[in-house]
Amino acid sequence: MSTDASSRSNGRASRAAFIDATAVLLRRQGYAATGLSEIVERSGAPRGSVYFHFPGGKEELAVAAMARSGEQLRGAIAALMAGPGGAGEAVGALVEAMAAGLEASAYRDGCPIATVALEMAGGSEPLRETAAGIFAAWLAELEGALCRDGADAESAERRALLVLSALEGALLLSRARRDVAPLRAVADELVPLLSRPSQGADCG
Repeated sequence: MSTDASSRSNGRASRAAFIDATAVLLRRQGYAATGLSEIVERSGAPRGSVYFHFPGGKEELAVAAMARSGEQLRGAIAALMAGPGGAGEAVGALVEAMAAGLEASAYRDGCPIATVALEMAGGSEPLRETAAGIFAAWLAELEGALCRDGADAESAERRALLVLSALEGALLLSRARRDVAPLRAVADELVPLLSRPSQGADCG
């Protein structure tokens, strides 16, 4: 490998390491409590390269980390919603995955998007816009699944908002109580609701 190619490869690895470290810290402690020094230490990447990759500093890093986490979660939601069991079964599976992840992290890992949005929605327009765009993408996946189940566009939009709001709230309560019962309670209510045949024309 040439010196230039090796340098580019190392640069990509450093950038990815910074983003990965930031994503973990945002999930666990939010934006305000996360410092650049902590990100650099956790990443293992050269300290001097952080401003080369992210001249906007912590805010730019947080935007990149949120975007990556948001897209990963959107892909997971899409995969579940594409299953044969419809939106109800998919939401049940999503709750189980969220509960398992929360327990595996000893209740340290919250939603990286909601955690930052709660702190910074009024203080950073780039972070607010990033969070809003990610939530919109998640809602679009939920709405699409509800449409495929036969819901009309208005019902699909309302139910998608209900699902996402309930899941985010239950995740917060479960983390605070160190108990996945709120998540399971949400699933117990939402799965039967979403599994009922929808009335009216579908979104198409």
